Amino acid sequence: MTDLSDLPAARSGRRAPAWPGVPLLVALALWAYAVRHTDVSRLDDYGLVSALHPAFWAGLAVLTTGFWFTVRDARRPGAWSAAYVLGLLVMERATQAVLYPTPLYAWAWKHEAVIDHLLTAGGLQTADQVGDMAVYDQWPGFFAAQAALQRLLGVDSAAMFMAWWPLVSSLMLLLPLLLIYRTFTEDRRLIWTAVWLFYVANWVGQDYFSPQSVAYALHVGVLAVVLRRFGRSAVRRGRPRQAVWTVVITVLIVAIVISHQLTPGMLAVCLLALCLSRRYRDWVPLATTVVIFLAWCLTAALPFLSAAMPDMIRSIGDVGANVETGYGATPTGAGAIATSWAARLLSGSVLLLAAVGVLRQRVLRHRARPLLLVAAAPLPMFAASSYGSEMIFRVLLFMLPGAAFFAAAALLPKVRTLAADAAEQEAGNRQATGSAKARRWGIGTWVPLAALLGGTLAFVPAYSGKDRINYFPPQEVALVRQLFDQAPEGSLIVAANRNYPDAYASYWNIDHYWFLDDARSHVDKIVREPAATLADDMAGVERPARAYFLLTQGQLANSEMNGQLDKAQLDRIRTSVAASPRFRLVAENGAGWLYELKQSGGAKR
Repeated sequence: MTDLSDLPAARSGRRAPAWPGVPLLVALALWAYAVRHTDVSRLDDYGLVSALHPAFWAGLAVLTTGFWFTVRDARRPGAWSAAYVLGLLVMERATQAVLYPTPLYAWAWKHEAVIDHLLTAGGLQTADQVGDMAVYDQWPGFFAAQAALQRLLGVDSAAMFMAWWPLVSSLMLLLPLLLIYRTFTEDRRLIWTAVWLFYVANWVGQDYFSPQSVAYALHVGVLAVVLRRFGRSAVRRGRPRQAVWTVVITVLIVAIVISHQLTPGMLAVCLLALCLSRRYRDWVPLATTVVIFLAWCLTAALPFLSAAMPDMIRSIGDVGANVETGYGATPTGAGAIATSWAARLLSGSVLLLAAVGVLRQRVLRHRARPLLLVAAAPLPMFAASSYGSEMIFRVLLFMLPGAAFFAAAALLPKVRTLAADAAEQEAGNRQATGSAKARRWGIGTWVPLAALLGGTLAFVPAYSGKDRINYFPPQEVALVRQLFDQAPEGSLIVAANRNYPDAYASYWNIDHYWFLDDARSHVDKIVREPAATLADDMAGVERPARAYFLLTQGQLANSEMNGQLDKAQLDRIRTSVAASPRFRLVAENGAGWLYELKQSGGAKR
């Protein structure tokens, strides 16, 4: 353990005042009032940002200010800082679960369908049985664990609890983060400010109900164990303990490898970077990760990798293509562009602060160098793969534990100055006390507070600015479930894109076609002659199966805000289908329309 603070103990016999609880309670009260007076029935292109009651923003400002003036007092018990961080998680991760009556994210609904399939099929299946969805059966760790949890809780669907998963997965990160930061300092100010910045900068959205959320928490857990138990000083304390911790990280690594494709690679590069430091030149964690990862890739995951390997090899070294966005992934409209820039500025600011912290805090630059290496290690992954145009976001995510630590160091006084000021103040030097008070209320207080407040407020548009895409109202859920309740086995569902709830329900016996995934030339043909083109695309379905055309609010929002088709084009498609004698309206409500292609005489069309 490296103590960089050298701070005096709190004076005995004097009870610490409870004033830090006042801003915390006020902030939570404002949050509770805000969620009771926020209407999410009509989200615009700014998502939750414009829908939130002003009391929410006031509460977040009060919470951040109270945290800053609490955490910067080194003699304040750490429990107050922890309480503020938990308040932050409630306000920024639980707000959506409280406001929205249905879970967010089409991908979360997709993962719920995979769990349902696992429970229905009773085991893993191959590509011959479930097509492209077999990739989930080749990395089944998360889904098998959730299926077991679903049975344990006695619920019918993971949708019963997956709305709260962002809060749960964020809480899972708290302990390993604290262990990592306490490896390099005992200064509570630095530790808790780093934790705060980590959560504020973690807008990437991988905390939802997904294998990545758990694999990432396990990744941070492995790093915590390695940093604390595999350094040179830990090795000198005895090999028997090393054997125990080797077993622990082996279990964690196995759970990562069987759950997610990218995280083992990120873990491997981070452990390799640690081996560049003399303090952590222990090859056991790295070798364990590589061996387990390769063993899985050459066995259970081999069918997927065999098909994907040519594209993966072509992408190696093509940094430009790996970080660019493709068709249908470019934000359009004032709201989408504004929230996209908020996310970029937030990440850029934290990385810039981290660079300032590295340059400014010489002691940390030396003693916390392993954490600096861990922060830089994911950068070469830009050259490895595009990961579906998401590699840039994943690299930011895996850099964050180290970047947040050094960014926090940039907001605090220099370590040596802190120790000197504390010693002088304890010795009763009035001049030093006066200068310390001047610094307490000077630029060194308000500028970092402004930076912390700006980052905390920017998290909301970065994280929730696309809720018009990600939120599916109860009417939309009801319409889609009506479709799957009546669709016979072998039916075909045609939709603009996959951004609607339960888009993958019954994927093992229902076919799907999302025409915006098709070649641009065919999409243009659909826009020119919607009903005729779609009818021809759907005509190969034989009775008793049926062909359906589904258009919902979620599809419209995703298409408009990501630069696929605009509202006028989508309205033209729906109007053409509605007027065509080849389609009949099955159901509609305020969130969408469902049409069925008419079949004649049961013959193949």
